[in-house]
Amino acid sequence: MLEPDLKIEPVSPAIGCEVSDVDLAKPLSSTIIKTLRTALLDYGVIFIRGQDLSPAQQMNVAEAFGEPDKYPFVEGLPGFPCVTPVLKRAHESVNFGGLWHSDTTYQQCPPMGTLLHARTLPPIGGDTLFSSMSAAYDSLSNGMKDMLSGMKAVNSAHKSRVSDTRANRIKETGKDVEGLVMEAVHPVVRTHPESGKKALYINGAHTTRFEGMTEPESEGLLSFLFRHQVREEFTCRLRWTPGAVVFWDNRCTQHFPLNDYTGHERLLHRITLKGDVPR
Repeated sequence: MLEPDLKIEPVSPAIGCEVSDVDLAKPLSSTIIKTLRTALLDYGVIFIRGQDLSPAQQMNVAEAFGEPDKYPFVEGLPGFPCVTPVLKRAHESVNFGGLWHSDTTYQQCPPMGTLLHARTLPPIGGDTLFSSMSAAYDSLSNGMKDMLSGMKAVNSAHKSRVSDTRANRIKETGKDVEGLVMEAVHPVVRTHPESGKKALYINGAHTTRFEGMTEPESEGLLSFLFRHQVREEFTCRLRWTPGAVVFWDNRCTQHFPLNDYTGHERLLHRITLKGDVPR
């Protein structure tokens, strides 16, 4: 049987593509997996709409691209510990992860990627923004690149802005994380282990300071870089539709789920894939 020709359409000049003519509920051939992996490396984020996936089927998709991992703060679904519900209830005012960030950069080996599947959506709102950290790095001056080369930064799970966004879920299904180290030091500029491209690897949710500096000493340059990373020309915007699946490369992107749908419930199922030590 001939393989289907997947249709790949860029959604912005800097980041993101939509892939059509693929059914993720069916077993994925090596050709389809290779095509999707190449698209992920080329565009940073893949959008695939209209998918009807059970948690088991979503796990099958994730396992085709890497090893699923457990989220450290919140329990997964019953029987599927690596499938985390990303939920905002209709009466809640704060959304899970509602600020620009890369996932769990406070870990020694942060995820290589994240796979989200839309389960319940508001009638309007709840879009997710994505930004290319490779494009953000490439646009810096040579002088700034030289200065950042070799610098490292401290990343923590306990910055108050991001801690507040997961408080509701921790109250309901939180894990006991006492004793776990929730801080890691990573390069400010990361080299992608597959593409070889350089990318800024700091984010406003988790990065607290440069290694060897205090937070006040780090504040000015970090503030500039945080603003620079999410300039509009580096971004794209996803409007969620029922069954949509999004797969992003956590090594070279950031994302921001908008919180503009209070009064409506929104539920996504998330799987993160184990990564390597940033270098």
